[in-house]
Amino acid sequence: MKGSYYFRPDVGWWVVQWYQREKLYKITRYKGERMYSVKTAKKVLALMQSDVEDRVFNIQKWIGQNWTDVIPYLNEWVEAIKDTLSPATYKDYRYSIKNHLTPFFIENPVQLHEIQYDVLMKLLTSINRTGKGKMNVMYCLHACLQYAWRSQRIGEMPPFPERKHYKIQETTPLWLPSERQEAVINVIPAVHQPIFWFLKYHFRRPGEAMALKRTDYDVVNKVFIIHRSVSARKVVDFTKTKHEHIVPCSPAFEATADKIAAGDTEYFFTCESSRSAGKRYTDTILNKLWNDAAAKCGEAIRMYVGTKHSSCSQFINECKGNLNDLQALTDHATFASVKKYATVELARKRELMAKIQTARNSKTTPETTPELPQTKKKGLKLVTSTDS
Repeated sequence: MKGSYYFRPDVGWWVVQWYQREKLYKITRYKGERMYSVKTAKKVLALMQSDVEDRVFNIQKWIGQNWTDVIPYLNEWVEAIKDTLSPATYKDYRYSIKNHLTPFFIENPVQLHEIQYDVLMKLLTSINRTGKGKMNVMYCLHACLQYAWRSQRIGEMPPFPERKHYKIQETTPLWLPSERQEAVINVIPAVHQPIFWFLKYHFRRPGEAMALKRTDYDVVNKVFIIHRSVSARKVVDFTKTKHEHIVPCSPAFEATADKIAAGDTEYFFTCESSRSAGKRYTDTILNKLWNDAAAKCGEAIRMYVGTKHSSCSQFINECKGNLNDLQALTDHATFASVKKYATVELARKRELMAKIQTARNSKTTPETTPELPQTKKKGLKLVTSTDS
């Protein structure tokens, strides 16, 4: 075992020496007190060696520098990475820390390196949210611990609870067929319809449409350059996937796009009643316009689902597109992101069921009438060949 201890007669206390990643550390205190006895020095060295064997060793625990308890470290971490997060993610992390992680670790005080699978299972049980809500809180802590591991505050990342423990039930996405979707958009006042037609035809997120500027439309090549979005009500210079997307303008939208591009507004889609800079649309305005129109049409479906989700589902069900092409259209980062639309391929399922029934009918209902068994005369009695 590595490590040693020695006495410093000049000051009258004991010191534990420890090499970690080719660096020499000298531990002179245990629980805040100087080590004035060899017994204490031996105990500290034994505890450090035990942590190594248990694979939970953390030098910060012994040298008394920096934070090692969870609550202050969570708050320090989220502020340290704030500039790397979208406003929405930062807001969600702050919510998770304040309402779930802090209350749990007040009742269950541990240090960072002591967070192991059993602690995480207990935390998961304590979170009073739905499955995906629980996952958001756990993901916040996972990101924090990963940061701590990269900063060498903890020796290793603990395993997190498996997905089955979150009890997330995947639901079939709701969607509107083209006819019903268009009926809702047509009820929206004409001056506000362009942004909704854009969402329908181009499979984009509302945040991207709200942040789109006139300079993001190439009139010559008829393409939109999507590289901004709205996060927590703020325009940010990146999309959700952190990639720039080149989106061809739909032929059905070209005339509208060219007319808007000829204007003089900063943002591509504007609303006179908006109080945002540049008169851009906001979530509140779009949702109210959609909800009012949907109610008039007897539809109870959210704007995001009624536009982007519905257009994706229409591509699969009505246009008989495939998931690979849908991923190319939507610029989803992974194929897994579009797999959910496979669960609503109703048109394809009906087509397959019809083929199955046709095949069954061809077997049970012959195309020609079968011949009757041959007959023969036997005396005055007419007997078929099957008679005994």
